[in-house]
Amino acid sequence: MKNKKALNILLGVLSLLLVVGMAYQFTPNVGSLFGGGDKGTPAMTVNGETVSVQELTALQQSLEQQSPGLAGVQSGPLADDFKTYVVAQQARQVALRQAASDINVSRADVNAEVDKIREANSLTDNKAWTDALQGLGLTDAAFRTQVRDQLAVNRKVDQIKEAAPAPTDAEVRLHYDLNPESYQSDARIVGRQIVVSDKARAEGLLRQIRGGADFAELASANSTEFGDRGGALGPIENGKPRPVAQVALPSEVGAAAFALTGGGVTDVVESGGKFYIVQVEDYLAPAVKPFEQARADAQKTVAEQKKNRAVEEWFSRIEQDIKVEASDPNWKTENPAVASVAGQQIPYSAVVEQVVQNEQFASLLGQVPAEQAGQLVNSLLKPQITEQLIQTYAAPQVAQTLKLPLTGTRQEQAAGLVAYGGRDVEVTDAEVRAYYTQNRSQFETPASATVAEVSFADQQKASAFRQSFAGGDPVRAAARAGGTVSERGEVTAGSGTLGEEVEAAVFGAENLRAAGEGRVSDVVKVGERYVVAYVTGLQPAVVQPLAEVRDQIREQVLATKRSEAGQKFLTDEVAKLEPKNNLQAVLDAQEKRVAAAAPPPAAPGQAQGEGEGAAQEGGDAEDAAAPADQTETPDGSEGEAQTDTPAETEAPATE
Repeated sequence: MKNKKALNILLGVLSLLLVVGMAYQFTPNVGSLFGGGDKGTPAMTVNGETVSVQELTALQQSLEQQSPGLAGVQSGPLADDFKTYVVAQQARQVALRQAASDINVSRADVNAEVDKIREANSLTDNKAWTDALQGLGLTDAAFRTQVRDQLAVNRKVDQIKEAAPAPTDAEVRLHYDLNPESYQSDARIVGRQIVVSDKARAEGLLRQIRGGADFAELASANSTEFGDRGGALGPIENGKPRPVAQVALPSEVGAAAFALTGGGVTDVVESGGKFYIVQVEDYLAPAVKPFEQARADAQKTVAEQKKNRAVEEWFSRIEQDIKVEASDPNWKTENPAVASVAGQQIPYSAVVEQVVQNEQFASLLGQVPAEQAGQLVNSLLKPQITEQLIQTYAAPQVAQTLKLPLTGTRQEQAAGLVAYGGRDVEVTDAEVRAYYTQNRSQFETPASATVAEVSFADQQKASAFRQSFAGGDPVRAAARAGGTVSERGEVTAGSGTLGEEVEAAVFGAENLRAAGEGRVSDVVKVGERYVVAYVTGLQPAVVQPLAEVRDQIREQVLATKRSEAGQKFLTDEVAKLEPKNNLQAVLDAQEKRVAAAAPPPAAPGQAQGEGEGAAQEGGDAEDAAAPADQTETPDGSEGEAQTDTPAETEAPATE
């Protein structure tokens, strides 16, 4: 168990070592740690460098550890997709290492990094370290080689970022205009407080305040904090307290004070053994900072975006030039262009990559058989991802056509175009009222109560108990009456703690009978028994009035309308570029290819294993005899094999 934990730690460390920009996630090239591409059975070459079957198998296993559901997919389109993903990831790793070959990483640098890894994961003992590496089939030297390669890529990325151009004034201003929510000031209040150590004293002071006493005078005479300035939360400026943010108050006190958006006085609030009363004289809602105040933050954000874009462009050039040639037919993959837009081709592997990393896909694999999951992925998830990739790839061209100084990765520029398209949207009072009416449950605090269920086998005994119980201990009273009690504790309406019948009797009825400090419900039948609920501390449901939530609703509706308008704007602009979506042709070709490779069903009376074995032998023979440079294109014709991204294709970074 200890070694297994260490192995997981090492895999995690490897995946974290190689970080290329904000927008990218790379899988560790664990396979290369088994001795390098010059050993083992050749599977393919990447830009002339041999990759072995052992490397690809090791990478496949590490990817399965990250996505356990994939381990059970052995055949069909999803298995074909996963092989495409593995090959594309391996090719990416090799190409990145080659691109960073000019970067010098000293042995001291590598040793320092390895030492940090060992210390951070409690593997400083040499035996523990060796055992952990051996569990992955590694040597210390091989691990250090991988660390060296990954440090080189990281430093190459740093160089590219450092060379990125500085933000222009136009870029900074547009980013500020399109992202006002990023440059809002916090809500603040102008107010005073009284803090005392005795609750009864605090309650007495609150009665005086509500009776018309001057808050500042009471604070000066009684408060243990800020009494010298009449309880003012902020220093006095021009005769008035300076506004303060919510963090200036203890959390419970701040929540109560900042809920008074219309001003007023809080109840007594206890925090840290002290008792607070806060008077809110003025509530200052969050507001967008003026550009001059936000300029420095906006410049910093845009500068980072331009660095990310520089890395993305560098990485895209690398992927365009990747040349993959399969020598092992078992690792031969098809990676045609799934779409094209603005002079760029989007490889099928880009769609597969996002499928594999999609949380819904991982959940789906755990819920339905692989065949059914594949059908759902092909009909729902892949079309959605392909359309998103088309828009993402098109975004820089759309921005250039519109002469918009947007910055950042393709994904960031697409988000900027959505914001630009929805920038002039407004919300009417009628829309706010309509949203409130249609979604009242969002603004409702549900009813609650403490409930004890008294259960009887006989209806008459239950009715008699309901009539006679006058409060007190329901357990004793139920025992005398021949019933049993189930304490449900504090219950909220709609929580599912109570059965439907009992919940309706407690929260849906108006004829609860008073019984001492509580109330009893009507007799309701639950299964074969009869139940009377004893209810204490009943709090009815409360709906916040529209006036209190108007601003909240307006912001919510505005965000939705802006997103919808902006997305329509981007869709329309991308359509002007006349993108080509070849997904269905690619999927149809894959279906034919997978079906042709599948073993035929066993003949009647033939053992299943015999049929599969014969089919496998025949399939292998055919694959081995087939020319390596021939493959089936999406339209069914023969053409040159595309085992990975072709030279004219720009593969996407992980968004």
